[in-house]
Amino acid sequence: MPSVFVTGGSGFVGGALVRRLVADGWSVRALARSERSAAAIGAIGAEPVRGDLGDLAAMEHGARDCELAFHCAARVGDWGTREEFGLVNVVGTGNALGACAAAGVRRFVHVSTEAVLLAGEPLVEADERAPLRFDSPAPYPASKARAEEAAVAAAHEGFDVVVVRPRMVWGMGDTTILPVVAELVRSRRFAWIGGRHLTSTTHVDNVVHGLLLGAEKGMSGGVYSITDGHPLVFRDFITRLLATQGLEPPDRSVPYPVAIALATVAERGRRVLPSRVRPERPALTRFGVWIAGLEATIDTTRARTELGYAPVRTVDEGMSELQRERLGAAALAG
Repeated sequence: MPSVFVTGGSGFVGGALVRRLVADGWSVRALARSERSAAAIGAIGAEPVRGDLGDLAAMEHGARDCELAFHCAARVGDWGTREEFGLVNVVGTGNALGACAAAGVRRFVHVSTEAVLLAGEPLVEADERAPLRFDSPAPYPASKARAEEAAVAAAHEGFDVVVVRPRMVWGMGDTTILPVVAELVRSRRFAWIGGRHLTSTTHVDNVVHGLLLGAEKGMSGGVYSITDGHPLVFRDFITRLLATQGLEPPDRSVPYPVAIALATVAERGRRVLPSRVRPERPALTRFGVWIAGLEATIDTTRARTELGYAPVRTVDEGMSELQRERLGAAALAG
């Protein structure tokens, strides 16, 4: 098999992708910005390439002789400055595109997110025709929208670029949704926001499957949304996710208008407070409220039609896997 270059290979999605590529017989090189990341990449069978998204020479070196590259690295989160998100998600994506094109990569797959469409309104069966929200008041969606725009614009003859958008990625190795929600429940700070709205989700194995299909069949300049299939009730999904960790969420809830007002005040207060008394982050953010309190359902018709995409992992299977992992860890510890 030919070589492939991956950014973000020590992360949640990137790590799962690298493991799949190695298992399939690919020779994988992955960007590593620290010794810890390099060790993690080496442990799953890939060759670490020391550098970061600001190091064009390192990325060009890592991508040399590779036909294919996957850009999984990103700054993810609900809080930070526009400059911080822009440096990684916009400038870093531009650097990765430029380095891979210079190295002779023929096909570049960019990992995007449904968050590129988020600016405070629900998404109802949204598809790839929905406008990117460069105007989002949250820096993560705005920066990922600009990154996706740059990726699509970089496609040219001899350098194909394909964009894959998963929604709400979860599963083994999750570093965002489950750990955060579980800690909120354990610390008794958890509350539901809004009603029983619907959400689309994407198990990490389905993300990897979608990325590989995008690499194989995606149209250059094409954007493809992928999910686990039918939307779920957000409250039911999170309850099942927490149950895999032996946790039960409380019944208390906050109306969505109250939550978004509190988040707006918390964000503005955080910005105006003197540095000596300023908390590291607001107790509540608007982006966090959107994720927890607004419908976000995604239409995957294009991926199903053009890529032949269908989920390879069901929600039931993913939940069972998480529960087995917890029980197995408890047995070893005991």
